[in-house]
Amino acid sequence: VQLQASGGGLTQAGGSLRLSCAVSGRTVSSLIMGWFRQAPGKQRDFVAGISWSGGTTYYADSVKGRFTVSRDNTKNTVYLQMNSLKPEDTAVYYCAAETDGLLFTRNIAKYDVWGQGTLVTVSS
Repeated sequence: VQLQASGGGLTQAGGSLRLSCAVSGRTVSSLIMGWFRQAPGKQRDFVAGISWSGGTTYYADSVKGRFTVSRDNTKNTVYLQMNSLKPEDTAVYYCAAETDGLLFTRNIAKYDVWGQGTLVTVSS
């Protein structure tokens, strides 16, 4: 399984960005997928995720109501729509897959495949 993240960039506070994570080597509908972010000098934290069935989504409290995770099975891609961005959302964003689990987890240690990261910068 390989993941290719894209869509980061620079935007002002209140703006929007959409991140994409293209999956190859396996169908996205068989994977638990998560988005994580790491700000400079900080640990990598869970942001959002989607169950392998696609029926349930999960969010960190800090992004709930502003970010939306979704997937397109026909494109084998997972998305993170980010609205009402704040300067504190500035970070490198990573998509990740848990390839052998059935139950969704926010535990970063359970994710065994990672994309390369894409930088999101939100100016005030």
